[in-house]
Amino acid sequence: MHELTKLIQEDMKPALGVTEPGAIAFAVATARSYLSGELKEVVLKLNSGIYKNAYTCGIPNSSHLGNVYAAALGAVAGRPEKGLESLADVTEEDNRRAEALVGAGIVKVHMEEITSRIFIEAAVRTEDGEAAVTIRDSHTNIVRITVNGRTVLSKEEAEAGKEVETPLIHSYTLREMYEYITTVDGEELRFIMDAHRMNYELFLEGLESPRTSYGRYLLEKNGGKIISKDEQATASLLCGGAIEARVMGLDKPAMSITGSGAHGIIATLPLYAVTSVRDMGEDALVRATALAYLICMYIKEYSGKLSAFCGCGIAAGSGMACGLVYLNGGGVEAMERCLNNMASSLTGMICDGGNKGCTMKGVVATDCAFRCADFALRGIFIDNEHGINGNTPEDTMRNMGLIASPGMVGTEKVIVEIMEGK
Repeated sequence: MHELTKLIQEDMKPALGVTEPGAIAFAVATARSYLSGELKEVVLKLNSGIYKNAYTCGIPNSSHLGNVYAAALGAVAGRPEKGLESLADVTEEDNRRAEALVGAGIVKVHMEEITSRIFIEAAVRTEDGEAAVTIRDSHTNIVRITVNGRTVLSKEEAEAGKEVETPLIHSYTLREMYEYITTVDGEELRFIMDAHRMNYELFLEGLESPRTSYGRYLLEKNGGKIISKDEQATASLLCGGAIEARVMGLDKPAMSITGSGAHGIIATLPLYAVTSVRDMGEDALVRATALAYLICMYIKEYSGKLSAFCGCGIAAGSGMACGLVYLNGGGVEAMERCLNNMASSLTGMICDGGNKGCTMKGVVATDCAFRCADFALRGIFIDNEHGINGNTPEDTMRNMGLIASPGMVGTEKVIVEIMEGK
C-alpha cells in the first residue's frame, strides 16, 4: 500500500455530530469511566478552537447545544469506547439527567488559551474520587489520565522529547500528489467510497428532518431533484444539506478528514455530484477525492486543526476545487492556477464555531470552487506575484495555512469575545 493511501485511510474517521462536542463528551466519558458513585463536579478546560467550535453546536440525540451540555451528556451517557460517536446512545432520560446537572451548576467550562492546537482537560469528581483526562493535538489523542492523584497513562513526556517531524504530506509536491492519484491502483482507493456513502446518508437524513431548512430549499432550487443536470446546483445541495444535518446534531455520522466532518463533506459530496451527473463511475470519484483529501491535509498541517479561519471552506474547498479540475481533464498547471484563485478569494473566511452558519460557508465554498476551477481550466487566474500567492503551489498552500496560524490568533480572540458577549 502506498504511504499516501495509508495516510488517507488512517485520517478518515466517522464522527457523529460536530467533532468538537464529540471530543468533549469522549474526554468526560473516559474520565467518568474510572469512577463510581454520585457525580459531584465536571470541570472542562479547552483551547479556543474547541471552546468556540462547540459553543452553540448541535449535539446528537439532544435538542441542547454547546460545551456544557456536551460535557454533561458525556458524564451521564457517554460511551468512551465509541470515540467521537460516544453520544450515539443518548436517550430522553439521559437528556433529563444532563439538564439536572447543568441546572445544579455541576458542569463548569473554561477557555484556557487562544491557540489552534487542540487541548481538552476533563476533570470529573464523584463521591468516591477524582479522575482527569487530557487530550492534545487531535480530538481523541489522550496524552494523560490521572485517577485519585495517580497517573495511569502519560504520553506527554515521551512526546515532549521528540523532535518535531515534518508532516508526511509536506514531503510531497502538488505534482507528486497528482502523479499518485493518477497512477495508484484504483482498488487501493476503493475504501474512500465508505466516506461517500456515509456522507450521502447524512444528507438524506437532513432532508427528512423537520429541523433543517437549507437542504429543502436547495432541493427546490435544483428542480426538486437530488441529482439534476446542473452540476453546481447538485453539488451545493448535497454539500449544504449534509453540513446542515451535521451541525444540527442529527443522528447520522459524517466521515471526517483532518478531524472534521464538515471538511470531509466538502471534500467528497461536490465531487460525488459531478461524477453522478456525468455518470463517470467510482474510479474517477475516488481518485478526485483522494486529491481533495491530500490538499486539505497539506493546508491544515500549516493552519492547525482548529483556527480562526474556516478550514472547511479554505482547505477542504481548495482540495475539492482541484478535484474538480481533475474531473474536467485538467493537469497540474491548471490545479496550480486553481489554487491561486482559491487563495486570492476565499482565504480569510472566519470560523465562528460549529453552527448553522457552516451550511452557508459550505455553499459559498462550493460555488467558489466551481468558479475557480472553471477560470483555471481556461487559463484565467491570479498571478503568483499578487497577494498571498506563492512562487509554487506548495508555497501558496503554505501561505493559506499561515494566514490562520499564527496570522489570525487575534481574530480568534475577538470571535470568542463576541460569542461570550451574547
